[in-house]
This record gives sequence, structure tokens and C-alpha cells, in this order.
Amino acid sequence: MEPFEDLDRLACNTLRMLAVDAIEKARSGHPGMAMGAAGMAHVLWSRILKHDPTHPDWPDRDRFILSAGHASMLLYGLLHVSGYDLSMEEIRRFRQLESKTPGHPERGLVPGVEVTTGPLGQGFAMGVGMAMAERRLGQIFNTDTTLSPLVDHHTYVLMSDGDMMEGITQEAASLAGHLRLGKLIALYDKNNISIEGSTDLAFTEDVALRFSACGWQTLLVEDGESLEAIESALLTAQRETEKPSLIVVHTVIGFGSPKQGTEDCHGAPLGEAAITETRRFFNWPEETFHVPHQVRQLWDRVRQKGAKSHALWRQRLQQGSDKHPNQEKQFRDYLNGNLGDSWNRVLNTLSFKRGDWATRTVSGWILNAMAKEIPQLWGGSADLGSSVSTDLVDEPQRIIHFGVREHAMGAIVNGLAAHGGVLPYCGTFFSFSNYMIPAMRMAALMKLRVITIFSHDSIAVGEDGPTHQPVEHLLHLRSIPGMTVIRPGDVWETRDAWRLALELPGPVALILTRQKVPWVDEERVLVEKGAYVRRDCEGEPELILISSGSELVLVLECHRQLTRDGLRVRLVSMPSWELFAHQSDAYREQVLPARVTQRLAIEAASPMGWHRWVGCHGRIIAVEGYGVSGPFEHVLDRFGFSKSNILKTAWSMVRPSDLLGEGVGTEP
Repeated sequence: MEPFEDLDRLACNTLRMLAVDAIEKARSGHPGMAMGAAGMAHVLWSRILKHDPTHPDWPDRDRFILSAGHASMLLYGLLHVSGYDLSMEEIRRFRQLESKTPGHPERGLVPGVEVTTGPLGQGFAMGVGMAMAERRLGQIFNTDTTLSPLVDHHTYVLMSDGDMMEGITQEAASLAGHLRLGKLIALYDKNNISIEGSTDLAFTEDVALRFSACGWQTLLVEDGESLEAIESALLTAQRETEKPSLIVVHTVIGFGSPKQGTEDCHGAPLGEAAITETRRFFNWPEETFHVPHQVRQLWDRVRQKGAKSHALWRQRLQQGSDKHPNQEKQFRDYLNGNLGDSWNRVLNTLSFKRGDWATRTVSGWILNAMAKEIPQLWGGSADLGSSVSTDLVDEPQRIIHFGVREHAMGAIVNGLAAHGGVLPYCGTFFSFSNYMIPAMRMAALMKLRVITIFSHDSIAVGEDGPTHQPVEHLLHLRSIPGMTVIRPGDVWETRDAWRLALELPGPVALILTRQKVPWVDEERVLVEKGAYVRRDCEGEPELILISSGSELVLVLECHRQLTRDGLRVRLVSMPSWELFAHQSDAYREQVLPARVTQRLAIEAASPMGWHRWVGCHGRIIAVEGYGVSGPFEHVLDRFGFSKSNILKTAWSMVRPSDLLGEGVGTEP
């Protein structure tokens, strides 16, 4: 270890004062952790982290995640001084509209921000996913032991007390320890302060002991200002290859300010008077946003070291390519998400045995067929593989067993996707999607390619009762901007739903049935349009039926009956609201002409949102309230999902004089 000098401490103080100045200028932000954790951040980024700011997408770079996203100015300061494409002007525009320095780090705005963080614990769990992706790619591309490894990097996560309080952290730490992720290193900024005051108010457990019980190596740095102790702990963590490592670093929140050690500096600017005293403490000039020349020189040397590491890796890549000519192309295909063409041909020619099948079963067949063509496809379920049909029958070693950890599972697959090189999927019962919403929202925010498979999609779950019968869940997922939700109604729509899941650039949720769906002979479906005319009539329709999922086949029967009885009826299948909303006005008018105001939607979920499609004159047969326990046929009938009720409701809308009463689509 090279000794640390006064210049290193000057560099630490530079990070602190950049945070202080930016937060003060913005009149908003969290200076406390940025000041307290500056020492460990400097040591990690200047001595340990393998990265090349001039090539921020270098595949074998170490990954750094600021799980405590509220300390964003610490990360922005690091990115600026180390040479990433983040100007001082952007530092000055911290938390301002359309700046590259938002309040919490956002993936895609500036190179060097690996993932979006802010909701505590999410970043840590994504770090677990990144470490898993590194291992997976190493297993694929490091097979020639005569060559230096092509994939060989660490994942570092900087965490706070708040991260440690979140339940998702325990789930992810448990799985990481079980998987023995030796290249995962977490730095815990233990400053013992949260918004309300001392963490002793609500958090007194021994975190290191908890992580040790989960199979982690735990290390302690008693003084967060001891750069030597921090470096020693990081090097010790690197040497441990069979366990992930947690380094507990005792720090002082707001170090150097008169508010240090208190909640007053956690989430608010220090204020002019306190900043004056802070400058005096660090012997810092009055000039704001000051970066000393010698600190710039220090980071120039760090950048040169990173460039050399990158150049050596490129030599390894070339050596591997010389010996294995196809390796580099395969490697880049993995990283670029190039799935090839064979999967589409196989999907188009898949045959299905005639019969009544649950769409979860059909999905499982398709997943297994696609996995043989797409080696990047990797995933599993929250202990429900056989129930959700996420198991790879012929490749059990390729299954991720997440355990009953839905919260962590959702974030871990985000980490897999953000790392690159894998196309992750995961699955669980739809009623448990609420456990995953924070992570799914993050996936949509980051535009990550993640496939989430939800089965047991409605009150048709039956006997398990209302705790396992989704109602509001479909609406919740549909309300997430950037999330594509697809609820296919039969074999053919399920096939097309999978095609879209593999093609679309962002996250996709597939909503599938537990119960069997009656067979429908193969026909052309247009799931990619979101909604399309599945059955039509001659002339202008008097009524439009709209449905999705397992209710579709029931509505097909109703369409046949209404047509036989002389009603002009159009049936629109609407497996995806989002995809339909993105179609042209002309196409939407073609499917749902404005002049046809009598529209009846049938979906075994919450009715909220459906008036967007049925209009003010339309009707909705849906689920108000919660479900009930009983055989699924009886449950569906009780809530109005029966042929007789749909027919009665349809006639009451078009020719009410022919009926004494109206159809009822809600709970009796």
C-alpha cells in the first residue's frame, strides 16, 4: 500500500465542499452523508475501483452503486473530478430542471451512473444482481484456463443506515451470502443518524452480526477518516473470493461542519453561517465550487491508471479472439442484447397440442423453447417455479432460485439487466406483485429489459381466496409509466406476448392464468397493436365487447350467441392498454370508432381505468371489492363473469326495452 498524503485529504475535502456548495446553491439536498463518506469514496475511487472515465462502458469495469442515492452530490463530485463527462456547470445546476445532476442519481443521464437509486435498499439489491451477472458471464467466457479471464470485476455498493433498515436489504443479503458472491463488496456508512435523529430511536441491532449469519465476511473500520484503514479493509475484502464482504465504516455525518453528528445536516443545506465555519475548519477558500489544481493532477494520474487497465483488458480480448475466433462476436452480442434470429423462427413454428391449457402452462413451453435459442435468457421465480412455469426443464442449473424473496427478486433482476450480458426474467403469483412494485417502477424508470411473469391472475384463483386473488394489481401495473403489461387470452396471444417481451426495449409484465382456458383454433392475432378486432359483424356494430385474458374466450362465446340472435357486435381483444395507447389515432378509431358509444368491457379485475376505453356511455363487468374463496367457476359466476350475465348486460345496453332488468357486473 502506498502511503496516503495530505493531497489525498485535500481531495476528500474537495468532494465535501463541492457537495456543500452545490446543495447550498440549489437550496436543497443532503450534505451529511456526502461529507461523512467522502473518505471511503476517495479511497475506493482513487485506489481500488477499476474504471476508465474515457470509456465508461468498458465491459470489465468494476461497478459502483450509490445505494444511498440521497448522497448524490458525492457521486457527482467523484464523476467530475475523475474525468467523466460531467462538467462543473452541471455540478452548479444540481437539482435543477433538465440538468444531468438530479436530486437522486438517474441511469442514462451521465456516464458513470450505473443505476437509478433513491428508494433505499434498491441499489444494494441491484448490486447483488450485478455480481450475479458478472459470475454468470465469467462462467461462459472464462472457460479457457490458458488465457487471462475476460470477465473479472467487482461490484461495490455504498450503503447508509437507512439502507440497512429496509427489508429488501435483508432479503438480498441472505441470497448473496447463500450464493457466495465473493466479488460483491458493500461499504456501510454507519453514521448513526437518520432524518428523525439518532438511529437508536428505531435501529439498534448488530448489522455486522446479521450479515455474518447470512454468510458474509464482515470487516470494521472504526474511524471513517482513516484512509489507511479503509484501504486495508477493501484489499482484505478483495482477497475473500468465497464470501461477499461488508465493510462497516464508522463515520460522522456532516463531518467538518458545526452541525456534524446531528440530523440537522442530513437533508437540508448547511446554511451560510455553518458553511463559513466549515470553510474555516477545512482551511478552504471562499471561492465556491473550487477544485485545487493539485487535486486535478491526482485524478489525472488515477485516470491514466484506469486507461492502462482498460488497455490490458483489450489485449486479453484480442488474445481470446485470436485463439477462439467467434468469442469476441459472441461476447459483444451478449453485451449488446443481440438475441439472434433463430428464436423468432422457432417461435413462429411452435406447435401446441389441441386442448384446454392455462396460459401459464403455454408460457412455460414457450420459455423453455426460447431458452434453447437465447443463451442470454436467465431467471427464475420466488419459490414458485412449477406453479408459474418459470423452470427450465432441460437446464435446471440455469435456474435462479430466488427463494421467497419477491422484494429482492425484482431489484436483483434489475441489476442483472443493468449490468448487461443477460436478459433476465422472474416470476411469482400476481397477487404478490405488490411486493415488487418499487423495483418494477425502477425498471421502467431505467428502461431496463426485464421480463416479469405473473400467474394466478384473477379471482379465478378460486379456493385460495381473496389474499391470493388479484383485483387492483392489474391497474397498478398499468399505471406505471414505461411498463408494458400484456394479459393474453389464449395460446396464440400468449405466443405473441412472448415475442413482444423478447423484442421490446423496456420492461414487460406477462399476466397469465392458473385455470385452463378453452382451446381456440389458430388464427391471426395482433397483440403488438395492444387491441384489435378479434370478431366483427357486417356493417356498423351496435355494440363493442372489449376483453382481455381468460375472459376473452367466454366473450367469444357471447359474441357468437349475440350474432346468432341478430345483434351486430364487434369483439375487441385488448391484451395491452399501453401498446394500444401508442397506436395512431387512425388505428384506434378503426378499432373503437367514436360513433359507437355502446361498449361493454369484461375483465376480472378492478374497473378503474376502463372508462378511458368504454367512454361515458359504456358499461364494465369487473370486480368491485375483494374476491372470495370457492371453486373458481362459482367465484366467477358470483361476480358476473358468466355467459348469461354478459348477454343480459349486452341486451340491456342496446335494447333495454327488451329486458326487465339490467346486467350486474359487481359483487352481489
